[in-house]
Amino acid sequence: MTATATSASAGTSSGATILPFAEPVKAGRDTRPLRLITCGSVDDGKSTLIGRLLWDTKAVKEDQAATLHRDSGQQNDLGLPDFALLLDGLQAEREQGITIDVAYRYFSTDRRSFIVADTPGHEQYTRNMATGASTADLAVLLADARAGLLEQTRRHATIAALMGIRQFVLAVNKIDLVNYDKAIFEKISHDFREFALSLGVRQITAIPMSALKGESVVYSAGATMPWYEGPTLIETLELATVRSAQAGGFRLPVQRVSRPGESFRGYQGTVAGGSVKPGDSVMILPSGTVANVKQIVTFDLVRNAAVAGDAITLVLDRQVDVSRGDVIVSLDGQPMTGFHFEAQLVSLQPGGIEPGKRYWLKSGSRRQRVSVEPVSQLELSTGKWQPHASTLSMNAIGKVRLSFEEQAVFDTYEQNRATGAFILIDPDTNNTVAGGMITAKRGELGGIHRDGQRVLMSLPADLAELIMSSELFAKRRDETEIKRMTASQAAEIFSNAASDI
Repeated sequence: MTATATSASAGTSSGATILPFAEPVKAGRDTRPLRLITCGSVDDGKSTLIGRLLWDTKAVKEDQAATLHRDSGQQNDLGLPDFALLLDGLQAEREQGITIDVAYRYFSTDRRSFIVADTPGHEQYTRNMATGASTADLAVLLADARAGLLEQTRRHATIAALMGIRQFVLAVNKIDLVNYDKAIFEKISHDFREFALSLGVRQITAIPMSALKGESVVYSAGATMPWYEGPTLIETLELATVRSAQAGGFRLPVQRVSRPGESFRGYQGTVAGGSVKPGDSVMILPSGTVANVKQIVTFDLVRNAAVAGDAITLVLDRQVDVSRGDVIVSLDGQPMTGFHFEAQLVSLQPGGIEPGKRYWLKSGSRRQRVSVEPVSQLELSTGKWQPHASTLSMNAIGKVRLSFEEQAVFDTYEQNRATGAFILIDPDTNNTVAGGMITAKRGELGGIHRDGQRVLMSLPADLAELIMSSELFAKRRDETEIKRMTASQAAEIFSNAASDI
């Protein structure tokens, strides 16, 4: 099956917002699979939509089709199979007609292949939705045309945005149940567009569809919706982009030290960002030791280079102290190190996040003690952050300050998903209580602190030098006191200033 591309201007004239995919169709097949999730509130038709995608792209084998027809029974008045059964495999899911666990499925067209995650809509399974979003390039957010945007719809959109997803498809589903009303579609599209802008999301394609009937999923629905001239879902997916994991510096979280004999010592892990080749200089964090790459070994050969996603054993040119949990990085473009970080997280357990309680923070292969201080909580109905959050209850989305007992190593999540993400584990129960994303290092945020008549400013070094070389500064030089301080001292000043605001 080959889908045809539709111009962005046509989609805009229909009321859909088609910002992201207005680019020429690539010749040939894109070899990079697109990872996507379906999300939204319960009963909005997520499993049915994916089942219909699998059915219409010929990804369902004959024996599966026969089983589907046998198990569907009288599920609808159209005589169509219950496409959701292709996804809902657990007995509890079939009995209740809901999705509980994340189901991954694979399908392809002539242009590219896809990996799709069907995530649950129920609020109590929000943690499973966050898991599916953590690896996705694009989110298909479903909204029932009869109900519009619900709180859970907004929650899923927010989590997807926090996870770094910047490509959204708003699937206004069950449009047939409102008589294909264009005004309803445009109202829901407008509401979501306003909400998405507050999340920093601008790549939005809105599509009216009936997942059960297959209208605007793989095939056009011109007969029932002549007012919609935009792309189908599959056309939009075929032109979506894949996020690159090779931007930024080299990252290798060490999972294991390999020592099969006295003559060999290697450091094993999966490259989490960038690339490396023999001869490159690298640094081991948090110790700061520098060495050169001598050899890159995989299970069957010696390689000339390694890139993000490769599982490798790295051999260095000299003996250094490296252990599980350390991170080997390039000298240029190093990650952040420190004891205090800013983060955003999603609370996943009924007990919520307790201020001041010490948790285990796990990121990659490293586990550290951390205390969590809630700062603000997102109000889903307005899209605004409410300050001074005393606690974060289950499913709350909040901004927090993390304080570590030992030096921590992170990238911001925006720069590197692998080294900027973490989970919090309750040491009393071993339950995962939150998933989070690093947003900044507290000591590097800069700030202003008033001390009587003086104003103390913490600035990046290059900006400070520029100010000190200015003519205005030269005229007031006698009134200025300059103090040089370590990074930890600067972090302490800013920490105190932030607590006073």
